[in-house]
Amino acid sequence: MRRFLLAAVAVLTLFSCAPKSQEHAVNPAEYQSINQENMQLVRDFLHKAGVYFLATVDGDQPEVRPFGTAEIIEGKLYIQTGHVKNVAKQIAANPKVAICAYDAEVGKWLRIKATLVEDPRVEVKKAMLDANPSLRGMYDENDDNTAVYFLKDAKATISSFTAAPVEIDF
Repeated sequence: MRRFLLAAVAVLTLFSCAPKSQEHAVNPAEYQSINQENMQLVRDFLHKAGVYFLATVDGDQPEVRPFGTAEIIEGKLYIQTGHVKNVAKQIAANPKVAICAYDAEVGKWLRIKATLVEDPRVEVKKAMLDANPSLRGMYDENDDNTAVYFLKDAKATISSFTAAPVEIDF
């Protein structure tokens, strides 16, 4: 019963944060608040799942690999990798990506389509590494390897076998 109530509260929260229809105009400040809430829901899902999978394209072949970083910095959702990795080269060639994560505890999965935009600023790299200190053995905000990207034009969907999908744009 408790799991059902928690799931019901989560679904209601997701629906209440969805952007409003055109007939109910949203002022820019309210939209920014909704956008931040939506982004926070996505970030929290990724953190709870622990590992998510990032899909890129290598020529005409899809590539998928596990990732773990996802942080909101300066109002944008960021991920991180290294420039020396193939994934960074693939993102440079085609920044459109897909992300998928599964939360087995609640039986829901998250899918995101977005464009990644690299942010070369040291302060953003530092914020990402400070939030993920286990990466400090491999990365440093002052090196040429650390790459951080924010998700632009993101469209996320949270799905399950028991409820209608919830769509989230941010």
